[in-house]
Amino acid sequence: MRKPLPHFSSEQIIAARTARNPVDARRAYAALVEPECNANRQVVDVATIFLTNRECPFRCLMCDLWKNTLTSSVKVGDIPHQIRTALQTLPNAREIKLYNSGNFFDRKAIPRQDHAAIAELVRDFDTVIVENHPRFCSDDVLRFRDLLKPSQLEVAIGLETCHPEVLASLNKSMTLDDFDEAAHRLHHEGIRIRVFLLQKPPFLDESESMDWSLRSLDYAFDRGADCCVMIPTRSGNGMMETLAERGDFSPPSGASLEHVAAEGIAKQKGRVFVDLWDAAPLFPCNVCRDSRIARLAEMNLTQRLTPPVSCDACSE
Repeated sequence: MRKPLPHFSSEQIIAARTARNPVDARRAYAALVEPECNANRQVVDVATIFLTNRECPFRCLMCDLWKNTLTSSVKVGDIPHQIRTALQTLPNAREIKLYNSGNFFDRKAIPRQDHAAIAELVRDFDTVIVENHPRFCSDDVLRFRDLLKPSQLEVAIGLETCHPEVLASLNKSMTLDDFDEAAHRLHHEGIRIRVFLLQKPPFLDESESMDWSLRSLDYAFDRGADCCVMIPTRSGNGMMETLAERGDFSPPSGASLEHVAAEGIAKQKGRVFVDLWDAAPLFPCNVCRDSRIARLAEMNLTQRLTPPVSCDACSE
C-alpha cells in the first residue's frame, strides 16, 4: 500500500521560493499571437495577453506564476490599460486569452469595476478565454459573459489531476467536488470550459502519471470540458527542487507526453493540446528532438494522429 502523501503548508511553499521578476501594474508582462485549433476545428490566430496583477491567493505546490505578479492589487483602470496597450502591439487575431497568473474573477486581482471596459476592448474577438479557480466561479462570471456577448466566454480551470490524493497534496484549496460544481455551472450557463492538467505531477512515477493523465482527460471531458491542455510539470519554483531532492518529483519524459497526446486525441472527446513551452529538455536525443516536438505541434493544430518519429540513435 502506498504511504500517505506529504502535505506542505502555504508558508512552507512560500519559504522555498526564489525572487519575483520586476513587473509594472500598467503593462502586461508579455503578449503574443500564435495559431490554435479552435472549437470548430479551424486553425485560427489567438492573441494571449499575460496580465500583471496581484498574486493568486492559493499557493499551489507546483506553481511558478507568482514570479510575474504584484504584492498588492492594481488600481481601477490598470487592467484595461494593459489590454489596450498590448493589443496595439499585436497583429489581428480571432480569439484572445486574458491570462493573469491567477483568477480573472478574483476581485483583488482584477477589479470588478473594470469588467465593462475589458469587455468593450475584446468584444470583437470570437472567443475570450480567461483562467479561474472553481472557488471564484461566482455570479461575476455570468455578468462578464453577458457583457461580452456576442463573443463566447471560455473559462480555463486548473484541475491538474483527478487523482484525489495527489490533488489534495498540491495545496490547491479545491477538491474534485469543487471542480465538478464549477464545471456543471459553467456548462449549464453555456460557458465553454478549458482544463489544465499536469503531466507527471509530484508523487507519481512515469507509468502512473500516464495512466492518471488519461483518466483525468476522461474526467474533464465527461464533465463538459471542450478542451484539455497537458502541461509538463516543471521545476523552477523552489518547492519542486525540494521534492526532487526527496525523490518525490522528476519531470515527465517526452515519450510520456507523446503517449498521452496520441491516446487523448484518439478518444475524440474534445481537443487535447500539449504545452510545448520549453519542451526541449524533455527530449534528450539531439537527433530526433526537433522532429518529435514538431509532431506534437502538428497534432495540436490538426487534432489528428500522425506517425511516431523513428530514431535509430535513441531507439525511439
